[in-house]
Amino acid sequence: MTTVARDTKELRELDVGTQRAWTAYSESLRGLSGTEYELAEHESWAELQSELRRLERRRQSLNQTSA
Repeated sequence: MTTVARDTKELRELDVGTQRAWTAYSESLRGLSGTEYELAEHESWAELQSELRRLERRRQSLNQTSA
């Protein structure tokens, strides 16, 4: 497999990872309300942001090696 094809596949996987992170965030809050929602949202948002940062670092790394 060529480097470009591998990088393209990995970039698509990062897109899937991003979608999964947002889905997990949404699902973690489903059905919650009031104080329960407020407490869960804070933690879920922090987890989402951490995962999105991790994925973005990987994306930047791939883009740098492709350039």
